[in-house]
Amino acid sequence: MATRRALVTGSSGFIGFHLSQRLLADGWEVLGLDAMTDYYDVTLKERREAMLNQSPNFHVVHDRVEGAGVMDGLMADFHPDAVIHLAAQAGVRYSIDNPESYVEANLIGTFRVLEAARHHKPAHLLIASTSSAYGANETMPYAETQKCDTQMSFYAATKKSNEVMAHSYAHLFDIPTTLFRFFTVYGPWGRPDMALFKFTKAILEGKPIDVYNHGEMARDFTYVTDLVDGIMRLIDAIPTRPNAATEISEGDSLSPVAPHRIVNIGNSQSVPLMEFIAAIEARLGIEAQKNFMDMQAGDVPATWADASLLMRLTGYKPQTAVQDGVAAFVDWYRDYYRC
Repeated sequence: MATRRALVTGSSGFIGFHLSQRLLADGWEVLGLDAMTDYYDVTLKERREAMLNQSPNFHVVHDRVEGAGVMDGLMADFHPDAVIHLAAQAGVRYSIDNPESYVEANLIGTFRVLEAARHHKPAHLLIASTSSAYGANETMPYAETQKCDTQMSFYAATKKSNEVMAHSYAHLFDIPTTLFRFFTVYGPWGRPDMALFKFTKAILEGKPIDVYNHGEMARDFTYVTDLVDGIMRLIDAIPTRPNAATEISEGDSLSPVAPHRIVNIGNSQSVPLMEFIAAIEARLGIEAQKNFMDMQAGDVPATWADASLLMRLTGYKPQTAVQDGVAAFVDWYRDYYRC
């Protein structure tokens, strides 16, 4: 049986690293693409990539996904069975200060991926979206079939645009496409701009942490290996174009006119922010100094995933408890930074 091949964009990023590790462990050949941008500490990306490079089945190209001809050339040469597009400019708050970087990486970059898929037809194209796409929606848990037209940040707007762009390509060129909406992913090797990383660093340094909306926030925190398990199972849950006889079940986001589906990957529970902070304090054995602040522009007070579609498609449900996931991150952080 031939070795399966996956092209992973953003392979040295937080999620891309964990996914590439899992693909390699499962016997895949992986081609990674990463621009190694300096949005956060490049050393962290280099350390992740060095671990991936220990496998002879991992190959990496350093270039930008939005570069003309980059994705087309990689797909023409590598012939991937699955393309998992994770490369993006992340961050709700940064999108207020530097929106142009989101246009380049998220809009133009995803366009390049779609064009390459149009010409080289992988068996399945999988693209990362975000829970931020639900915007100002108040009905929770969030379900994939909800209307989502009120994004609260430019980051979320670009990711929702990716979903719409992908639908048009799936319809026009018959590209089986799944987009997954991530819900506050955390864990070892995480991004320094995310709350868990910032909170842990500040508490260990004896500095106060900024707690937005005076702590009246909640998130569906999803442990990174749970997320990867969900993605791995979705690779073989390939959507097909419905025909006149197809009955799309209630709650299924499968398009009526394209092989295109959106799937939540979340822990299916909304954890109060103060409970999340308490888990960090408990593992560190240190009480945080808290600087309570108003809501940050572009943010939302709560997220909560309905992950029943993921369960129906794959038989899998993320389930790592916040206390366990936070403990794993804190232990990694203290080991990595020797503190």
